[in-house]
Amino acid sequence: MPSPSAADPGRNPHPTNQRWILTTVRTILANPRYTGHQVWNRQRTDHDLIDPANTSLGHRDVMRWNAPTDWIISTTPAHTALVSEADFVTVQHTRAARQTAPGRTYTLAGLLRCAMCGRRMDSHWTHRPAYRCRHGHSSATPPLPHRTPNAYIREDQVLPRLPALIIRLTDHAAELNETAAPPTPAAAVEYLRAESISMIFDPTTRTLTADTPQGERIAID
Repeated sequence: MPSPSAADPGRNPHPTNQRWILTTVRTILANPRYTGHQVWNRQRTDHDLIDPANTSLGHRDVMRWNAPTDWIISTTPAHTALVSEADFVTVQHTRAARQTAPGRTYTLAGLLRCAMCGRRMDSHWTHRPAYRCRHGHSSATPPLPHRTPNAYIREDQVLPRLPALIIRLTDHAAELNETAAPPTPAAAVEYLRAESISMIFDPTTRTLTADTPQGERIAID
């Protein structure tokens, strides 16, 4: 079975091209629609106070995921299934928590991919959380001279830029007014994880590109 990029490159213009990648498989196994049924009410819009201490600032809309018990699922199949219902239920109970060294947290773990090779970037601690890609080189031997240099980016260089990316992803910019507050970095990370959206880091141009059909892009200083 061809990957989404291979089957419909117009809608899936990803740099991974013809390959199946982990994030694509994970998205399919986590989305109940791939069981062949139509699903509604997976998300809701909450109206949160911009500042609970100052209600005059008004509210902002925040998209959140509903619990599976609140989903509305069609009783009859709506399209051909890619995943059986039994396999879907099994997968939801087999996700393992990521283990890190005590005192070290990686907010963006699993969300960054390398533009040079398409691999997921590894969490890497150098006095602070960061991410790198060695393009498949995992040996202690020195890499070949012509090999592409490692890609590296610090977490504190990415987080402040994420609200701008989320505004573009959600078309929320037109709704913002003088009193509305942009999404926080934490809310931006939550949105990316909920939507299974990866960010592709290009070390040459110092840009992050969303793994979406539109390919929204932001620059990293």
